Amino acid sequence: MSYRLLWWLVFVLMATPLLQLGVYAFTGGLGANPIQFITRHLGDWALRSLLVALAATPLKIIFGWTWPVRMRRMLGLWAFAYVMLHVTNYVAIDQFFDWQAIGTDIVKRTYITVGLGAFIILATLAATSSKRAIKSMGGKAWKRLHKYVYIAAILGSWHYYAMVKADTLPPLIHISILCVLLGIRIWQYLKRT
Repeated sequence: MSYRLLWWLVFVLMATPLLQLGVYAFTGGLGANPIQFITRHLGDWALRSLLVALAATPLKIIFGWTWPVRMRRMLGLWAFAYVMLHVTNYVAIDQFFDWQAIGTDIVKRTYITVGLGAFIILATLAATSSKRAIKSMGGKAWKRLHKYVYIAAILGSWHYYAMVKADTLPPLIHISILCVLLGIRIWQYLKRT
């Protein structure tokens, strides 16, 4: 399979949750609280997309696959797109730009504070993801900055776990996947030293 075809296949797969949301909207599948459903759907896929992006290097380490690494930038930008839509839905639709209520939420609700931290990190990484940014920052500084993606993933997982009130199994599955991905990276680092 050619790289270009593979790129489009991955692109379509990453867009599928948005298409799914559109189908839900047109078929009445958004449930009793559509705003909350949309916010959670986008948040779930933001974290899942981030985990998929973080899986690129572990897949190379374990199986020798290089194509996921070539897709990593696109995967990371999809993760940010879902995060941006998640935050936009909360700010514009759920809170209707009520900045005082949003500020109160950030202060009172730890999971929103933590989520905001993840959003700020991912926004910074998305803004510096271009080849031009790599060139202007220098490769070493750029790599050092982009290691903050791990902190964003940890904060995103914490945000998900802290938000859930009853069924903690889904966030725990995401946390377990993140631990495995980070564990593989740590194992590889220790092996080299």
